[in-house]
Amino acid sequence: MFGSTSYANRAAAYARVGTETSVEAASPHKLILMLYDGALLSLRSASVAMQNKDIPAKGMAISKAIDIISNGLKVSLDLNAGGELAARLDALYEYMGDRLLYANLHNNQPALDEVCTLLASLREAWQAIADQVTPA
Repeated sequence: MFGSTSYANRAAAYARVGTETSVEAASPHKLILMLYDGALLSLRSASVAMQNKDIPAKGMAISKAIDIISNGLKVSLDLNAGGELAARLDALYEYMGDRLLYANLHNNQPALDEVCTLLASLREAWQAIADQVTPA
């Protein structure tokens, strides 16, 4: 009556509701942190897939990270109000996308690691801003 497929579908639906609720309740600052976390998680998955020579999984994970960077982080920039900082972040996100394409095409772990390091540094800086703005 309750097969494993049914259980998996219910679990996936529950996870989606939890994620949607987190997004709806999050501040704009928290949403950016969630984007960084999602991109980093995808890149860790890509790294494991690359090491395991799982080409389809690697491609999907890298594509997801590029999507988060390009259609999440990059489009959230306000180039008019953000001035030079926003312009530099825009260029950095573009560079990350290029490096991830290279990593995917050439199975290049160093390029993947480079983007992970850049994203982790940006996430850490963004978190530090939140820690200063929000009371503990």
